[in-house]
Amino acid sequence: MTNLFKLLIVFSFAIIATGSYAYDDSIARKYEKMFDNIKGEEVGKALNIVSPEAFVEEYKSGKQFFAVDIRTPAETSIFTLSLPDSMKIPLDQLFKKENLKKLPTDKQIILVCSSGMRSAAVLMALRDVGFSNVSVLKGGFKELSSYLEPKEANKAPKAKAQ
Repeated sequence: MTNLFKLLIVFSFAIIATGSYAYDDSIARKYEKMFDNIKGEEVGKALNIVSPEAFVEEYKSGKQFFAVDIRTPAETSIFTLSLPDSMKIPLDQLFKKENLKKLPTDKQIILVCSSGMRSAAVLMALRDVGFSNVSVLKGGFKELSSYLEPKEANKAPKAKAQ
């Protein structure tokens, strides 16, 4: 009886250990391919991270992009984006079919949240469902508001180098 009990314990640990190391290989291969070219100094560009300075300059220069504030309704009730091509879609609503249909496929989508963390997670999920045109505002509203003081906000766009 004790040998049977020992065998049962060993078998139970084997099942638990196997389950804890299991993962979906096809999903892992997809992410391996997605991250394969992200190396060295180009990491920020490859991950499509937009600095607050670049965000403001792109807006001022007239570059077409679509900004999405993914914060909660409580957060957006205090302040949010007021850009012409922007909208609020809370993270918990974003992946509903009717909201995904609102996202453009013909221009860059820039995700904005409080600090950039939620946006980074959403970027990966949107890429996973087929959007390749998604970027994240680095540091979210916290860095944007830190960068964009009245003096900076009222500056003319930088001239492009030729």
